Amino acid sequence: MIKEPITPARTQFLKETLIGLSASPKFMHSKYFYDERGDYIFQQIMEMDEYYLTKAEMDILLKQSGHISKVLMESGSPFDIIELGAGDATKSIHLLKELLSRNADFRYLPIDISAHVIADLEEKLPAMLPGLKINGLNGDYLDMLQQVSKTSERRKVILFMGANIGNMNASEAEAFCAELRTQMSKDDLLIIGFDLKKSPRQILAAYNDAHGITSTFNLNLLRRINEELDAEFDLSNFEHYASYDPESGSCKSYLISLKDQVVSIGDSANISFSKNEYIFMEISQKYDLNEIDQMATSTGFRLQGNFFDQNAYFVDSIWQVQ
Repeated sequence: MIKEPITPARTQFLKETLIGLSASPKFMHSKYFYDERGDYIFQQIMEMDEYYLTKAEMDILLKQSGHISKVLMESGSPFDIIELGAGDATKSIHLLKELLSRNADFRYLPIDISAHVIADLEEKLPAMLPGLKINGLNGDYLDMLQQVSKTSERRKVILFMGANIGNMNASEAEAFCAELRTQMSKDDLLIIGFDLKKSPRQILAAYNDAHGITSTFNLNLLRRINEELDAEFDLSNFEHYASYDPESGSCKSYLISLKDQVVSIGDSANISFSKNEYIFMEISQKYDLNEIDQMATSTGFRLQGNFFDQNAYFVDSIWQVQ
């Protein structure tokens, strides 16, 4: 019996978990990292010394929101800011604050797979930013974006920040951007964050920290499967492993089975693991500027501009629908 209520979201979680763990090689969907405890652990990751990404993008939003706002307001027409994977909005809040100070006519529509995140944003942001019009949406990015398209004729400004595009490999990212393009209109804007290629040691340290917080984050997904899908993972039988390939720009995370074992997932399945077999957990793809420009062009956008942090570790790139 599944311990939690059977909802459409939980049914989808079970379905996608079984598909991933029955595949060869095994894999998980990184979007399921973010339950309430996963959100909390990821907050810890963002505060780690090794995890430069959040600090780099925060540097951009703190220092350059004025310039970005000018680009967004240039046409003078009202717009919806639709943030895909909003998280706690600690970075985008600086852009929202700047837009409010300029009396921009906009609404903020954060989308997140975590219902906890959306509830938190809808409660806290109006108090922090008086006058902000907010309507949170809980679900998959593209599903929720399609819902927005049906109910609003305003110009769209889509935020896809925090290197979320890096959670896909390069071909998946290109397909995703092409799909975004189909739900956008001419002159709509996409602000998309890319982690740039840099020292391999610096990149790997961000995903294999000395204190094991990233390991805890990955293992938390097994705990979530135990609690929500009535599985019987013994977390001590798995360990976190990360790798980075400087040629392709792919940083990948795995969980490695430390023994031959069989894990039951409620009454749905028994999953066999061999010793040293891996579960592919997540990719964090890195890019150079030429690759970013080529992706924009190939998916129906035109590069409007790039905003860098002071160390040029990260870029928030503005693309306009052609």
